Amino acid sequence: ACFRLLSLLLIPALFLSGILCLCLFVLLWGIRLWIQQRKKQLASLGTDGKQPLTVAFFHPCCNAGGGGERVLWCAIRTLQKKYKNITCVVYTGDRDVTGEDIIAGALRRFNIKLSHPVKFVFLEKRYLVEAALYPYFTLLGQSLGSVLLGWEALLKCIPDVYIDSMGYAFTLPLFKYMGGCRVGCYVHYPTISTDMLSVVRNQDTRFNNAAFITNSPLVSKFKLVYYYLFAFLYGLVGSCSDVVMVNSSWTLNHILSLWRAAACTSVVYPPCDVQTFLDIPLEEEKSITKFSIVSVSQFRPEKDHPLQIRAFAKLLEKRRLVQQPPLKLILIGGCRNQQDEERVNKLRRLCEELGVAEHVVFRINIPFEELKQHLAEATIGLHTMWNEHFGIGVVECMAAGTVILAHNSGGPKLDIVVPYEGCITGFLAEDEDSYAETMARILSLSPEKRLEIRENARQSVHRFSDRHFEETFLLSVEPLFK
Repeated sequence: ACFRLLSLLLIPALFLSGILCLCLFVLLWGIRLWIQQRKKQLASLGTDGKQPLTVAFFHPCCNAGGGGERVLWCAIRTLQKKYKNITCVVYTGDRDVTGEDIIAGALRRFNIKLSHPVKFVFLEKRYLVEAALYPYFTLLGQSLGSVLLGWEALLKCIPDVYIDSMGYAFTLPLFKYMGGCRVGCYVHYPTISTDMLSVVRNQDTRFNNAAFITNSPLVSKFKLVYYYLFAFLYGLVGSCSDVVMVNSSWTLNHILSLWRAAACTSVVYPPCDVQTFLDIPLEEEKSITKFSIVSVSQFRPEKDHPLQIRAFAKLLEKRRLVQQPPLKLILIGGCRNQQDEERVNKLRRLCEELGVAEHVVFRINIPFEELKQHLAEATIGLHTMWNEHFGIGVVECMAAGTVILAHNSGGPKLDIVVPYEGCITGFLAEDEDSYAETMARILSLSPEKRLEIRENARQSVHRFSDRHFEETFLLSVEPLFK
């Protein structure tokens, strides 16, 4: 009787599910046809009588001044050089500026001048992808928000080629299947990674895994299930991409394990302005009256400035035992908002607690020329972020002629601070003790040995230049233009 009842209920349920799926398919297909018709109506011919190819970049924060924005403008400049009959479009949420202001900012910040105009599509719903809107389930909230923001973008401009340059993978199937576009992406950092899964699984307390979660086995298991489900969805949407570019070997390994699209995935190192730093004269230290250690990174929690200060305090303790030249730690970085400023105040208090305040200098939002001057005078370049996806700051320190000391993980370990023609280019460390010991070791080297390491590092960074980016970028995106 129970089996008969189940069968009587199951058959109608399956039939209803089939009808609903069919209706959904017809609805989506109808939307796609409507979008294609709208695209034909909006199409216009170029000056040569041919319809230009529209290439759109999804970059809601294109007026920011970070490494991701440098990739965007270098990519557009590269395409404009190679392909004459294209129109480049940027979807942006920067509605407080004009398109002319954005282009002027790219020239001022990155010295990038475009050969042709860019069309800007200003989006009104950028707030949907801001983390502050989702205090809980942030990854899922931002990803679903990006779909809604992508829908606004698609309705305002339907491109032929769509490239997500800011990590919103959930927009890829929208533009591919609804917009009928060829789609590509440049991944700076995977939205979720196997490392994030291991942090939750091992109940490690980090900036993105609060103590109240790690202290509760039940909550940790719930978050782990949520992460696994999200990783599955992330893999599905990412695999829709026709071309996948990643910024480092570390990112490549995570994207391959999640998206499983090895055939269309390649490493395209971000373009670093190495020439500007290579112009700094590289000379042997003539007389050592003082040393400086310079850190260049935004004041964000993942950059782990407390590790730098604690390691520096241990280094000073070691050096107090013997007479040594004076030593300064110079923390250079950008403050974006009130939260960043509060973070800096906490770091200042930490310096006071450890008794090193007089040896630590904070330089916030400084001009580029002052940054160059600090790097030119520094002995050590310091970087402490765990699993940094690439590390543009590490490259810049090496190009400027500092002896780099970076975290033994991520991009610095796999791509940047690696031997060049069999010669050492810098150093890696993992915790307070190893950072302090390695800094002491670098300072104890002879000036000649330090100069040799600096020269090796400089030679190695040419593979991160604008020219190398252009070559690898064009090779990667070629399938989108066939």
